[in-house]
Amino acid sequence: MEHIRTTKVEQVKLLDRFSTSNKSLTGTLYLTATHLLFIDSHQKETWILHHHIASVEKLALTTSGCPLVIQCKNFRIVHFIVPRERDCHDIYNSLLQLSKQAKYEDLYAFSYNPKQNDSERLRGWQLIDLAEEYKRMGVPNSNWQLSDANREYKICETYPRELYVPRIASKPIIVGSSKFRSKGRFPVLSYYHHNKEAAICRCSQPLSGFSARCLEDEHLLQAISKANPANHYMYVVDTRPKLNAMANRAAGKGYENEDNYSNIRFQFVGIENIHVMRSSLQKLLEVNGTKGLSVSDFYSGLESSGWLRHIKAVMDAAIFLAKAIMVENASVLVHCSDGWDRTSQVCSLGSLLLDSYYRTIKGFMIHEHIHSCQFGNFLGNCQKEREELKLKEKTYSLWPFLLDDQTKYLNPLYSSKSQKFAVLEPNTVSFNFKFWRNMYHQFDRTLHPRESVCNIIMNMNEQNKQLEKDIKDLESKINKRKSEQIDGVLTKELLHPVHPESPILKTSLCFKEQTLLPVHDTLRTIEGSNPVDNRYSEYAEEFSKSEPAVVSLEYGVARMTC
Repeated sequence: MEHIRTTKVEQVKLLDRFSTSNKSLTGTLYLTATHLLFIDSHQKETWILHHHIASVEKLALTTSGCPLVIQCKNFRIVHFIVPRERDCHDIYNSLLQLSKQAKYEDLYAFSYNPKQNDSERLRGWQLIDLAEEYKRMGVPNSNWQLSDANREYKICETYPRELYVPRIASKPIIVGSSKFRSKGRFPVLSYYHHNKEAAICRCSQPLSGFSARCLEDEHLLQAISKANPANHYMYVVDTRPKLNAMANRAAGKGYENEDNYSNIRFQFVGIENIHVMRSSLQKLLEVNGTKGLSVSDFYSGLESSGWLRHIKAVMDAAIFLAKAIMVENASVLVHCSDGWDRTSQVCSLGSLLLDSYYRTIKGFMIHEHIHSCQFGNFLGNCQKEREELKLKEKTYSLWPFLLDDQTKYLNPLYSSKSQKFAVLEPNTVSFNFKFWRNMYHQFDRTLHPRESVCNIIMNMNEQNKQLEKDIKDLESKINKRKSEQIDGVLTKELLHPVHPESPILKTSLCFKEQTLLPVHDTLRTIEGSNPVDNRYSEYAEEFSKSEPAVVSLEYGVARMTC
C-alpha cells in the first residue's frame, strides 16, 4: 500500500477509443493493492489487475482534464480522462510501481484465494499428470523408457525431473549429448504417436561451431531413429531462419551437419526469434488502436506488421511435423536456439494437429488465463523454479476453475460423430489467415455484434438437444401405446374366437397392414409460409418409412398415420 498515493478519484471519464463522437462514461476510479477499479454511473465495474498492465502513459493536459492511457498484456486498452492533473500524476506514479513487482511472492497468485481447502487445492494440482499423459500416448514401451538421469536436475535445470528417452540410450550417452547442446537441453520425447510408432522430440541447438562434433549426441539421434521401427530415417527441424543459424556458428553454436549424423534429413523452417515477434505484435497493436482508419489503411498496416506471416510460419512448421509422422511414418527432432519459444510452439501445435485429445477441454486448458495472475500454473520458467517457489502449497491451480466452467469453452460446432483420431490438415494459403477480432479487440464491445454468433449457435444447440429429447420421449410413448393395443387385440382374440368375416379381424388386419398416406398429403402448411413451398421435399424419403407415427419438431412438419 506504500505505493498508493490516491485511492479514489471522482468524475473520471472512460473514453470509447473507437467512438467517432468521443463517447464516454463518467464514474469513480479506485486504486487498491491489487486492482484498478472503475465504476461508471450505471454501476458497471471495470477491473484491471495491476500485473496485467504492460504500459502506462500520461498525456498532455487538455481542457477536459488529464488523459491516462493504460495498455494491458491481454490486449485491453483503457483511456481515462482525470479532472485534476495532480490526481492523474499520483495514479500514474502508483501504477508504474504496482505493475512491476520485483519478486514472485508479490504476484497476485500468492494472495488470491478461491475459497478452497487444502485437499481441494491438492486435487486441483493433480488434475494434470505428466506421467498419466505419457501413459495415454503408450509410453513407456519396448522402444521408449522413463529416465532418471535428470532426477536431481543435475544434467539440465530447465528440464523436468522425469524425461522419456530411447530405451537403447544409456546414461553416458545422455550426459555426453547434454554437454554438446545449448543450456544442456539434450533431445527428449515430447509426443509419441502410438499407431505410427513415430515421435516428436525437442532439444536446443548443438554447440557445433564450424566443425565440432559429439559422438554421444550422434548416438542419441541414432537411438531416436531406431526407436521408430516403421522408418529408418528421421527429420531434424531447425525452426530458425538459415541465416540466423549460420550466424550462431561464429559463436560456437549452429546446427547439425548431415555428414556426421546417420539417417537424418535436415530442414529449416524460418520462424523469426522472440524479439522480431514482439516488435511485430507491437506494430499490430498500434494499427488496432488507431482511430478512424480506412479499410485499405487497416489492411496495409496489418500487412506491414508481419504478424500474420509469423503465424503462418509457425503453422507451416507444425503441418510439416504432422505430415512427416502421418505420411512418412518418420520421427522428428525440433529445436531453435535454446529450445524454448519456437520449439515449444511448433511441437505443441504439431501434437494438436495429430491428436484429437488436445482439442478437448482437458487437453487444451489454457487460453486467456495465462495472463490471469490468479493461479500458479504458469509462474516460473521450469519445474525446478516452481518447486523452489512451492507453488502447490502457496497458490491454486487453474484446472478446476476451467473444468467448473466448461460450457464457456465448448465448441458450438463440435460433432460427436467426428473421427476419434482425425488429423487436422489446415490450408495455409495466405488469404485463409484472418485477423482475430475476438482476441485483439475482445474488450472493445462497440466493434462486436450486439449478440455473439457463438452464443446464438450454443442456444440453438441447446434447443435442438431439447427437441431431440422430446422426440425420444414421444417415440417411447408411441411404442408403449402400440404395445398396449397389440396386447389388447391378442387378449380379445383368445377370449372370443374370431370368424374370418368378424369385424374384429378386419380391424386387426387393418392395424397390421396400414400404410402411410402419400407424402404430399401429410405435409401441413406452416403458418406464414407459402402453400406451394417445397422446401421440405428433401425429407420425403424420410417420412415415407413405415414406422410408428412421429412428430418431427426438428424438420418443422407433422407426419400422421391412420
